[in-house]
Amino acid sequence: MTEKEKLLAGELYKVDEELLGELARAKRVCEEYNRTPRDDREKRQALMRSLLGKCGENFNIESNVWFDYGYNTEVGENFYANHDCVFLDTNKLIFGDNVFIAPQCGFYTAGHPLDRKTRSAQLEFARPIRVGSDVWFGGGVKVLPGVTIGDNVVVGAGSVVVHDIPSGSVAVGNPARVIRRL
Repeated sequence: MTEKEKLLAGELYKVDEELLGELARAKRVCEEYNRTPRDDREKRQALMRSLLGKCGENFNIESNVWFDYGYNTEVGENFYANHDCVFLDTNKLIFGDNVFIAPQCGFYTAGHPLDRKTRSAQLEFARPIRVGSDVWFGGGVKVLPGVTIGDNVVVGAGSVVVHDIPSGSVAVGNPARVIRRL
């Protein structure tokens, strides 16, 4: 099994030359995207389409933005990510339609083992994040590996999402917890 196959299977893996090359490519595309003027929409859309695994017709991602691989991220229709967002899409990172992300949010499919010896051996893991449709993330939200967020959810600013959030919920805090049903 290759390191990439281990990564996508959620097993411990080590970044190898293949993955380093894919990381470097994604960072180059992000750097070019971040330098491209906002009013050059055609070029920005082309760059994002070359990077993302799947995207709807209508989406907007503000600069500065960073992806680890890009191809593991899928965004639906009417997707919007505000400034300074980070998408560590080491594993699948899937967003439904009508998802709105405030500035400085992070979606982290990548993680590191708690055991120091395993971590020191440069082994890491990645678990998918799935976000439904009609979801709004307030500023500075962080979503950790393996989380699923349902449809029609609001995640309050500054929240850290470590567990699944059911559809029709407002969740806030660190760790985020449901405080209200919609």
